[in-house]
Amino acid sequence: MSEFAEVLEALRRVRGINPFFALDVGRPDDSWLPGTALLEGPALKTTIDAIANRYKAEEPRVAASLFFLSYTARLLSPLTAANIPIDVRPENLWWQHHPANGLSVRIDQPRLGPQAAEALEPVVEAIQRVTPVARGLLWGNAMSNIAGALKMVVRARMLTAEEAEERGERLMSAPPFEQAGEFITFPGEVTFRRRSCCLYYRVAAGGKCGDCPLVK
Repeated sequence: MSEFAEVLEALRRVRGINPFFALDVGRPDDSWLPGTALLEGPALKTTIDAIANRYKAEEPRVAASLFFLSYTARLLSPLTAANIPIDVRPENLWWQHHPANGLSVRIDQPRLGPQAAEALEPVVEAIQRVTPVARGLLWGNAMSNIAGALKMVVRARMLTAEEAEERGERLMSAPPFEQAGEFITFPGEVTFRRRSCCLYYRVAAGGKCGDCPLVK
């Protein structure tokens, strides 16, 4: 099987789990921006400001966290389920942010690339250039989405809970995820508790997530 076909087949196999696992391929219309617009120019800050306005977040770091939480959910959910290194570097992405519908992301070419952490690192650095937010919080958001994806993969019966937890533990054995959290053994289910907080509780009408370290 060619690389092109391998990636398309992997994405087709997982897209039905739920909408976060549906990662589309190909160049969209002109309302979308290239992924490289996240790394330079005003688009990233403009989007973070729009998120702050939508959620009435008074602290810029809260909106930055929500942006990265959404961005990584849309990329790491299908990648985690597919379990192959699909190329999600900014140069192979298209994205747009709609005031009502939020963030959408798609890949340009169905090809293999570096591991997810390497692909996401330039976006983490770009966010930190425009907003003072901790790296550990951002990578905690990414790991939270991986754990959430593993939970859904288990519920779709594509992995056992033990297999999913083992995959998650392997990821957390190396940077940048090694301090992100811990998996808690629970029969038949993937349960994760992160060490950082995504700050969603600091927006108007926000609350604490199921894996939040502040939940007692």
